[in-house]
Amino acid sequence: MTPRVPTTRRYLMCPPRYFGVEYAINPWMDPDQPVSTERAVAQWTRLRDTYRRLGHTVEEIQPQPGLPDMVFAANSGTVVGGRVLGARFRTAQRAPEAEHFRRWFVERGYREVVMPAKINEAEGDFAWTGRLLLAGTGFRTDPLAHAEAQEALGVPVLSLRLVDPRYYHLDTALFVLSEATETGPAHIAYYPQAFSPGSRQVLAKLFPDAVLADAADAECFGLNGVSDGRNVVLSLEATALAERLSALGYAPVLVDISELRKAGGGPKCCTLEIRK
Repeated sequence: MTPRVPTTRRYLMCPPRYFGVEYAINPWMDPDQPVSTERAVAQWTRLRDTYRRLGHTVEEIQPQPGLPDMVFAANSGTVVGGRVLGARFRTAQRAPEAEHFRRWFVERGYREVVMPAKINEAEGDFAWTGRLLLAGTGFRTDPLAHAEAQEALGVPVLSLRLVDPRYYHLDTALFVLSEATETGPAHIAYYPQAFSPGSRQVLAKLFPDAVLADAADAECFGLNGVSDGRNVVLSLEATALAERLSALGYAPVLVDISELRKAGGGPKCCTLEIRK
């Protein structure tokens, strides 16, 4: 069994003080269903505290009234090597979030902050493997934004096409379990049926030892996970995926994100990683 070594991470999160499902911009959202902001805050707080308990640093951005989805911080920036690529949202409801996150980085001294010209929903559609940026398209992020990301971040980018509207962001169908190092390749988990045939072939060639999730894993947002190389934070219902990861030497940590999932979000959606 490959030894699984955790690495300390730095995350940016946004408390869901104004969380609600006030509109429907993805298949998971239903404004007619009741939503508890109080429960969402409690779930988010446990997620944040879980990261801190695992030794990670969590910084917070202030939520803004009128932006109920701002809790999903991963959609607002991609940071690799200290370079920041901001977001440009496809939907008008979320568009104002991008400027709040841009200011957060600028006010903290980040000099290389680039705002995209093309639709780019950040870590919702970008996954850093340690050597390669996997980039999703098909529903939200414009494929031309992939070239922008390569120029802004200075890393190679690989395009992947999503085909199932339920998995409209890459981070709902794929996540990185351990990043590539000098001694080994990256290890990922993904749901094959969320991708086009060509993208499946590419993933199979690049990541032959990937963990292939099933429909049950995907439907509970099990692929919207966050890993530090050993500890893997997953939605509470992703028990089958957790068992498989445990058998591979990972340490699954299950968290309840049921209220946040009503807006189409999970652990990763709430978590923007800041990589220096």
